[in-house]
Amino acid sequence: MRALIIYESMYGNTHAIAGAIASGLEPGNEVTVVPVAGATPELLAAADLIVAGGPTHAHGMSRASTRKSAVDQARKHDGQPALDADAEGPGLRDWFGSLGRMNGTAAAFDTRLAGPAMFTGSAAKGIAKLLERHGFTLIAEAESFLVTSDNKLRPGEEDRAQQWGQALAAKVPVTQVRP
Repeated sequence: MRALIIYESMYGNTHAIAGAIASGLEPGNEVTVVPVAGATPELLAAADLIVAGGPTHAHGMSRASTRKSAVDQARKHDGQPALDADAEGPGLRDWFGSLGRMNGTAAAFDTRLAGPAMFTGSAAKGIAKLLERHGFTLIAEAESFLVTSDNKLRPGEEDRAQQWGQALAAKVPVTQVRP
């Protein structure tokens, strides 16, 4: 199977989760992890599974204004929290705006503050809806990975992401698995 993990990350948490999901998917599979800007039509066309994730901003998917605020916040405080290398690139919302009709299997994830989603919001739910609108079939419920109030991944979240990746690999229809 060929899996493509597309992530949007401001401070590195979502990037780290994308890497952990890749570790779970990797045994026996070809996995590519790219920021949104690297999600080329060629990579999309070659993938048997698309996994897309981003941070939760203002109760949902980021917008240009919330992404700018995150960058400004890091710069205002001497680079703390540190910006992900691709933080100033396009976000998932931008990517979906340019994405045509697709088909294939997909899954969605986000990073968000710990607490009930009704209070923290969830970007994963919006990502999942947009994946479906663009023709993808979801193979798992949208998943959230939690960060602390000081913007660090909660202990155990990378392990949980790796296990989620393993579960995703097991759900890819056998007819799509390539030798």
